[in-house]
Amino acid sequence: MKKNKTHIHWYPGHIAKAERKLKEQLNLVDAVIEVVDARLPISSSYENITRLLGQKPRLILLNKSDLTDKEELKNWIKILSEKNEVPVLVSDAKNSKDLNFIIKKAEELAEPKIQEIMKKGLLRRPARIMVVGMPNVGKSSIINKLTKSSKTKVGAKAGVTRQQQWVRINPKLELLDTPGIIPMTQDDQQAAQKLAFVNSVSENAYSNELVATELVELLKEKYPEQLKAYYDLNDSCSLESIALSRNWIISGGQPDIERTSAYVLRDFREGKIGKFILD
Repeated sequence: MKKNKTHIHWYPGHIAKAERKLKEQLNLVDAVIEVVDARLPISSSYENITRLLGQKPRLILLNKSDLTDKEELKNWIKILSEKNEVPVLVSDAKNSKDLNFIIKKAEELAEPKIQEIMKKGLLRRPARIMVVGMPNVGKSSIINKLTKSSKTKVGAKAGVTRQQQWVRINPKLELLDTPGIIPMTQDDQQAAQKLAFVNSVSENAYSNELVATELVELLKEKYPEQLKAYYDLNDSCSLESIALSRNWIISGGQPDIERTSAYVLRDFREGKIGKFILD
């Protein structure tokens, strides 16, 4: 990938606030589901997740798996599982085939804490789970998928503000429905750009043209044949050649780079160019 040509930046104040909120909520749950974009198994995870969660049991959920290369994804599941020593599951927020696996594993992760409570003479209660993750990795879709058949909301509990509500997924599992967004520092600009590729960064933080240029460069490096095939390119792979191939021309016969940038980013995000993993 070429040297970064743009800088993507979030405000530190927002990061600090999000981390404080997350730590407050952690005291209320038994385990955490960390949702990660399967196209960016490293770049879309928070590098300080262990510092934030401490010893809290965690499940990594590789979401949007339908947009990835399946064989490559199998390798990443093994890598992440061994590296983090936590269970790793895949999910596609568009269907519910994996729903029971997620629920079962979440209940298993919470069981040690529940057993601890019962040893103190208290009655068994449902497992309490929080869903966390970067913006646009699919947290809301996962929460909606888990809660769509659940209509029972549990009222405010001790230590929970009025804004925080628990949703009962089933008699054994409750979900905190105000999950904190895990932010990211900007130390790794290459990772930040990849987050822009998948629309996990506010569009106000970057230029479409610069980000699309970097995306094309990365795809040219990792998946050149798919890129050429989708845009009917020969040897040249650039925004200019894509614009000419699609006949996106502005006055003077010049390639319409602005339009091309928007389409390239959209095509990638919707999986039209191909099924990729960029880390």
